[in-house]
Amino acid sequence: MSIYVRPVREQIEHDRVIRHLHSKLKRKYDVAMNVGAEQTAASVKAGAQLLYPDLVLTDSSRKVAGVVEVETGESVHHLEAMAQWAPFGRLKIPFHLYVPAASADIAKRLAADLGAHITELWTYHAIGDQIRLTLVQKTPVRGEGPGQADRERAAEKREAAAKPARPAKPVKTAKPAPAKKAKPAPAKKPVKA
Repeated sequence: MSIYVRPVREQIEHDRVIRHLHSKLKRKYDVAMNVGAEQTAASVKAGAQLLYPDLVLTDSSRKVAGVVEVETGESVHHLEAMAQWAPFGRLKIPFHLYVPAASADIAKRLAADLGAHITELWTYHAIGDQIRLTLVQKTPVRGEGPGQADRERAAEKREAAAKPARPAKPVKTAKPAPAKKAKPAPAKKPVKA
């Protein structure tokens, strides 16, 4: 639960970003969202505590695939980070944080100070009716060491290389045409004198 009560203008911006992310992410995941003061649609358990992120992403097997938290300009501060980012950052699932473009450096510093592991840090800004998102930082999921994803890809390549290759189909080559025998020139008839 957020400890910060947003002004109406910021709450509208916050909910707009959540709805935008919901429509974008629902192509890949089942997405449940907690908009505004609602805390009924989605929760995640961290020890004995129930957490209510803005979006909860689940895969096709109903396993939680990640949580998303959206902050506004005035909600990127130490207390909010301590109350929400730190618990989400301790989960063994991806934690995606979206902040306004001007707050990216502050968010990085707060997360580092609190030891909140953010899998993906995104910034957003509105251009008219559109919301533009920019990936600022991407780190492996907690529990995966640095380069774990690279090691997994390398292992998959080694396995693929170790599989016996299908025998190649023989390439059909054109047979040379048989040489035609030259016919002897017809003998000339003697000319009568």
